Amino acid sequence: MPHPAAGHLHSIPREIDDRELSKYVRFDPDSGQITVLDQRMLLIHGFTLAALRRELIERLGVEATRELFTRLGYQQGMEDARRLNAAEGGDLKRTFAYGPRLREMQGFVRNQAVDQIQFNQETGDFWGDYYWESSWEADIHRAQFGVSGAPACWMMVGYATGFTTALMGRPILWREVECVAMGHARCRVVGQPLEECDDAEAHLSFLQVEDFIATPRRRATRPARATGQEEAARQLPDLIGASNSFNEVAYLIKRVAPTDATVLLTGESGVGKERFSKALHALGPRAERPFISINCAAIPHDLVEAELFGVEKGAFTGATVSRPGRFERASGGTLFLDEISSLPLHAQGKLLRMLQEGELERVGDTQVRPIDVRIIAATNRDLRSEVEAGRFREDLFFRLNVFPVKIPPLRERREDIPLLVDTFVKRYATRFGKNIAGLSRNASEKLWAYDWPGNIRELENIIERAVILAENDGSIDVEHLFSGGEEVPLTLPSPIPADARSEAPLRPGAEIPIQHAIDRLLDAQLSLEEAEGLMITTALRRTEGNLSAAARLLKLRRGQLQYRVDKRGAEGSEGR
Repeated sequence: MPHPAAGHLHSIPREIDDRELSKYVRFDPDSGQITVLDQRMLLIHGFTLAALRRELIERLGVEATRELFTRLGYQQGMEDARRLNAAEGGDLKRTFAYGPRLREMQGFVRNQAVDQIQFNQETGDFWGDYYWESSWEADIHRAQFGVSGAPACWMMVGYATGFTTALMGRPILWREVECVAMGHARCRVVGQPLEECDDAEAHLSFLQVEDFIATPRRRATRPARATGQEEAARQLPDLIGASNSFNEVAYLIKRVAPTDATVLLTGESGVGKERFSKALHALGPRAERPFISINCAAIPHDLVEAELFGVEKGAFTGATVSRPGRFERASGGTLFLDEISSLPLHAQGKLLRMLQEGELERVGDTQVRPIDVRIIAATNRDLRSEVEAGRFREDLFFRLNVFPVKIPPLRERREDIPLLVDTFVKRYATRFGKNIAGLSRNASEKLWAYDWPGNIRELENIIERAVILAENDGSIDVEHLFSGGEEVPLTLPSPIPADARSEAPLRPGAEIPIQHAIDRLLDAQLSLEEAEGLMITTALRRTEGNLSAAARLLKLRRGQLQYRVDKRGAEGSEGR
């Protein structure tokens, strides 16, 4: 097995103290809960999971089942890495050392290092080579199907990929080069950066949920300047993700794409609504017909009707020629109406009639023209609230809300950040003719911790800026990322999801990660007042300004929190 030159890489310690790792495991039968790193675990019968695996293979096929199990493993590895790294105070050597042992404790496999994990997060270099013994997946696959022509440790490969990707801040791909299911004496896996894998595409299908979802491409050592054809190719949707929330959206897009149903995409600004709309069009029966996009918020109100429905010569001052509107130009294809909530009421009425009757009249014309167009609308506002406020027609809302799809914000799919970063770094390194070694450890942590109010659009802009500022052949650091006035996060957010906190209350043993959080606050040299203000601000942001809900998070009465908020406001005013 070839080994990269690794003299500058850090090696993880070989000795593992199980007592140190076992402090994160909690068996509490009285409450009916088992927790590892404060996340709830389940002891289930292996034969039932094996039966489920076999049934999925028989119903969905081997490749679809492989993608599903690999993706599940990826999500598990990503979550375990984040929690374990936070609990260990960001000590990557210990986290990398404990990771394989943690999976052994979960009963999946026995790890034996051929070469211990070696890494350098500043440069992005990584190397790992392991034997997997007693692999549950390999053993059960061979027992059920006999000797296979392909590796079968799908969930374990996904777990190792997610775990190391989370810690390195860039995609690290593990490939199974030997497997018991293929007749080998034991399984063997090799892990290295995605760009160094010659056959990466063959192993990345678990990230490629559907054909329209692109996977990160392999990069040459020194990227050349992009050609015009390559630039055009990058305009296609590059929707990347392995998180649950991302895959839920991908599933809905897949289901509705072959139909002619009207789709309403909702979500915050910058989440990728237009890219999803292009993917939806590309998967649908109108893929060979035009895709026309219009931002309703960017059109002056007095020109909306002419822009959408067309205008006849002489209809108004300046209309010197007849021209078709967006609906006619999209005939037979798809019209994407972005920021639909910005349409003035008079245009909403005409749009409703067009949708109901399938025909339109140009401004200043009496001829009725039939229109066959699929509508995809998008908004970052709550249309129901807009209806209640009288700013949006209720009948039009019902006409558009045939198949609503809510796209999650980036902060709710943080597992996808390393994959997106890798894609954007390659894109702009190629565009600007630079070679970027990777991201520093600190930069990766800050990207994970940042709240992303601008979502994927903001992430892409930040990475483009960072590639410009970074030295050629160098790494991207924090000063390259947050140089546009963004608030740089002080510490990593809690690795425990909001929806899991209520079912995983603090217990003996949970004080370890909390102590590390306190240490980080002290390392940041925050005063007690600043720490209190940070907690109040975070609680209010998480509850969208709801004082009562924020008070419950902070274990205060509403009046006590109101007093602190008012006091801080008064002190801020005096300081000005």
